[in-house]
Amino acid sequence: MKYYIIAGEASGDLHAANLIAEIKNKDRNAEFRAWGGDLMRKQGVTLVKHYRHMAFMGFVEVAANLHKVLGNIKECKADILNYKPDVVILVDYPGFNLRIAEFAHRNRMKVCYYISPQVWAWKQHRVKKIRQNVDEMLVILPFEENFYKEHGVNVSFVGHPLLDELSKQGSSPRINFIHRNNLSEKREIIALLPGSRKQEVERMLPTMLKVIPHFPQYQFVIAGVASLDKELYARMIGNKDVQLVVNQTYELLQNSSAALVTSGTATLETALLSVPEVVCYKANRLSYMIARNMIKVKYISLVNLIMEKQVVKELIQNDFNESNLVKELEQLLNNPEKQRQLLDNLDQLKHRLGNSGASEKAAELIVGMVK
Repeated sequence: MKYYIIAGEASGDLHAANLIAEIKNKDRNAEFRAWGGDLMRKQGVTLVKHYRHMAFMGFVEVAANLHKVLGNIKECKADILNYKPDVVILVDYPGFNLRIAEFAHRNRMKVCYYISPQVWAWKQHRVKKIRQNVDEMLVILPFEENFYKEHGVNVSFVGHPLLDELSKQGSSPRINFIHRNNLSEKREIIALLPGSRKQEVERMLPTMLKVIPHFPQYQFVIAGVASLDKELYARMIGNKDVQLVVNQTYELLQNSSAALVTSGTATLETALLSVPEVVCYKANRLSYMIARNMIKVKYISLVNLIMEKQVVKELIQNDFNESNLVKELEQLLNNPEKQRQLLDNLDQLKHRLGNSGASEKAAELIVGMVK
């Protein structure tokens, strides 16, 4: 069978790669063509375009790069028609993928959506398009299943693929991680996760770096991604007392006492590794004003959304500043009662997400649908 998969960012690349591995176990004749990243390429797919050429963040940024976005959509549609897949698998990335879903459905192709767009948070009108154009929605958050059932969408809850990924990682001995990255054995680590997109890093990292002088007893380490040029990080780091590690995010978190994390999948990854965190987010001012008027949920972090209460502190837009970061980080590091409550909540979070096996369950449903 022929599978066409589209993932538009780093987390989608990771989960799509794991899905591909499981599909290959269930369909020995599987062929793959994809838009995604290096992890998908390592699984043997023919990669049409890397997500680094697709990731635009925010309304203003998308508008500024609209010709590129529309060009990518046109190219993708033509490539799908030429490839004639048995199923099109869409991984999150809704602005792009919902257009492809409509196109594929109109051309009588089977469409499976793995990892739902956050339509329950904003743009709920998209549910109608999903119901019309998607044959099967595979969701990874427990409350999403009821949401889609209420809107008449074929849906299955498969569990969260991060649980699979984290179970594969195992523990990373601190001494090995420290020696490999020339870090100090004597100082505890605070992790900085500024995001995986260039725009995110440019917007988030400079403010995160401002907290370093307030915590001289700790060492700060940035979780970099290989898809971004090291010069981007170097330009902002300058002569500050901070280290950069690339593609070692899980190991970094496993050896950190706390973390400052840009809102997104990384907030959930950090929580599942039981690391105290402050969730950070800042967008272009106009993009934020538009989003604020459209969002229908109380929180932006997956941790708080799943737990239906504030478990981790969210510093958004103007609240994301040096003073607030220092205040919240001090609480995480020096307040034993706050630490205990937080870790108790993170244990409950893991329970709500269920057991591992999401990638295998998703692959079984997709192969079954195709065959």
